[in-house]
Amino acid sequence: MQRGEVWWVEFDERRLVVLLAADDASRIRAMQVVTPAGVDISGLGVEVRVGAMEGLPFEGVLRFALPRPGFTPCTWLTTVSQDDLIERAGVLSSAKLGEIEDALRLGELG
Repeated sequence: MQRGEVWWVEFDERRLVVLLAADDASRIRAMQVVTPAGVDISGLGVEVRVGAMEGLPFEGVLRFALPRPGFTPCTWLTTVSQDDLIERAGVLSSAKLGEIEDALRLGELG
């Protein structure tokens, strides 16, 4: 398991996550791949597109909400364990990881 790998996990249903960092084998920081918003979210958040170029079976995004006073954003950042990982689905390029790092900084999640 390495940073930038995309894995299937079982939450309420089978979903894709991108591994961001591992504290140890029992705590892996990850972000869920979700469906694009489909509307302009400029000023509210940033979406980093992932999909076929990364070997994934569908097009999706990692969505990062931008901080605003008095607003607690919903994020798809989570912690999983190695036991939660079902099957590797792909891997992100270093350029795509750079986009994610930029988005994490904007959302003050990183």
